[in-house]
Amino acid sequence: MIRLGRSEIEALIDLPDAAPAIEAAYVAASEGRVNLPPVGHITFPEASADCHIKYGHMQGEAHFVIKVATGFPENAKTGIPTGNGLVLVMSAQTGEAKAIFHDEMLLTDIRTGLGGAIASRSLGRKNATRLLVVGTGPQAQWQIRSHAALMPHLSHIGLWGRNPDRVGEAIDALAPDHLVHHEPNLEQAACVADIIVTATGATHPLIRSGWVIPGTHITAVGADAPGKQELDVDLVASADLVTVDLVSQCVDHGETAHAIGQGKLPVDRLVELGTILSDPPQGRRDDHQITIADLTGIAAQDIAMANTVMKATARR
Repeated sequence: MIRLGRSEIEALIDLPDAAPAIEAAYVAASEGRVNLPPVGHITFPEASADCHIKYGHMQGEAHFVIKVATGFPENAKTGIPTGNGLVLVMSAQTGEAKAIFHDEMLLTDIRTGLGGAIASRSLGRKNATRLLVVGTGPQAQWQIRSHAALMPHLSHIGLWGRNPDRVGEAIDALAPDHLVHHEPNLEQAACVADIIVTATGATHPLIRSGWVIPGTHITAVGADAPGKQELDVDLVASADLVTVDLVSQCVDHGETAHAIGQGKLPVDRLVELGTILSDPPQGRRDDHQITIADLTGIAAQDIAMANTVMKATARR
């Protein structure tokens, strides 16, 4: 059985090369070609933490995948990584365990980063140059790496966080490969951004409806469990196009769940990202639309990343 740790896995992955597998996973999910059971959630209120269990099988693939990922934000106070987990790869023919990837949440971070960049590239204006990322943790950093890799025409990357020291640490971690500017005022930065990416663990809205100008695209990836929220409900409800990774999942949690729960957003207005990737005319229609991608993370992405690592391992 294959056993790989975080550093070994990271050495096998190239962001642009991995992106097509993530795109194909979204399309397969929207076409009903992936067995995606409901997501498992374990919450730890005393630690403001949670655990996600996502698993599934893509038709025609040799393996099925079980992913466990934890988020314990209080770990940052003691220098322990805030995210951890592993991916188990099993044979779809025999049920045998084929690989254990102790990725410490790396594969989740990468596939979420790539998913966000794919959504922004598909739904943002073609002349978009200004990216604003909200958040300072590992996922915010992977969003910057992924957007830079898939959208090299972005000329200004701004970063906002509640803690200026954490912003500085994130900017240092991304240098020298990426030039990132500290944005001290979130409202002002949002008003001039072409693309806004939110990647936090917030439980109350950070981006308000009145801040977002026509033509802006927003990719929200932080609300990956019930109770989390980064966008004002009125912003989500009034957007010209609301895209999700999986409708059945996003009515339960994510930005759209809040708007649907308040009766401000009909479920039939949601368009899955896989549908837009396979039929682009269903996406942005003009440069004045406000578009939102609510990405809660689906097991199809985890399957795609596991298969990417398995194929890279076979080539070694």
